[in-house]
Amino acid sequence: MKAGSKLKSAVCATEVMVVCAGDGTLECEGKPMQADKPAEFGEIDPAFAGGSQIGKRYIDADGTWEILCIKPGKGSLSVSGVALNLKDAKPLPASD
Repeated sequence: MKAGSKLKSAVCATEVMVVCAGDGTLECEGKPMQADKPAEFGEIDPAFAGGSQIGKRYIDADGTWEILCIKPGKGSLSVSGVALNLKDAKPLPASD
């Protein structure tokens, strides 16, 4: 997987763009994301129903994965079963 790849969830409306990719499989709702939109969405597992927010960046604990959500959905994002976290905003410099 390379930066700039657009992926879609197999179980909800979530769509993402890969900013940085590491080892592992990018998942939504615990199922691998794919390049093509599925004909039908699958069942949503309540354990992975944290949702994804448009315009937000998600990162893993090591900082090797960074994902930009371009379409929100009900599924939460993970890499190989480990949940991704929202990336904190950088503080603006003080104006004096």
